[in-house]
Amino acid sequence: MRDELASIIRTEVRDPRVTLVSVNDVKVSKDLSYADVYVSAYGKDSEEDQAELLDVLNGAAGFMRSLLAKRHSMRTTPKPRFHYDALVVEGPRLDSLIEQALESDRAHSSGPAAEDSAGGTQTDA
Repeated sequence: MRDELASIIRTEVRDPRVTLVSVNDVKVSKDLSYADVYVSAYGKDSEEDQAELLDVLNGAAGFMRSLLAKRHSMRTTPKPRFHYDALVVEGPRLDSLIEQALESDRAHSSGPAAEDSAGGTQTDA
């Protein structure tokens, strides 16, 4: 379903506000009534641009659902509900923060206090 939706968005949606959109994930409900579609788009960094993209995609959800129904022989075709996937933007930032924390830990653990406790002699009290 993810690949089909990506293809439909790329080839069938003719709105100029919908460009360079990636369908990152699709989660279909157990009863097949809806599908949560997580998208991201290159150049849509502001919240206003993201909201506009979601408005356009959610507005075209019925059109996309009808195209999905024609392409598949499922008993029922889920209604797409589009969400912006901020993880694509936040992922590299979080990786950077984790790397900084690890470097900080390494710097603290290799300091003189760590060497004294690791290699020093202990006296019994």
